[in-house]
Amino acid sequence: MNDELFLNERIEVVATFGPGLNPCYPRKFKRANGRVIDITEIGLRHPTTQGRRTIHVFDVTDGEADYRIELDSERLTWHLTREGDRM
Repeated sequence: MNDELFLNERIEVVATFGPGLNPCYPRKFKRANGRVIDITEIGLRHPTTQGRRTIHVFDVTDGEADYRIELDSERLTWHLTREGDRM
């Protein structure tokens, strides 16, 4: 990501769950301004911790911009934490 914006925006996510080692696949998310982002590709996915909570981090794209979205597995909430251009 080149020109990154660091955010802490609560988002609504549509995700599918399946078998395997990485069963959660976010498909699209809705931002606070109502804009819907359709995810075309998932890059890296990794768990991290914040205190005692596990946070699942997903680097995704819609083909026009890159995003980092995070799932708090304890609170079951999603946040958009970064947005950047694709250059």
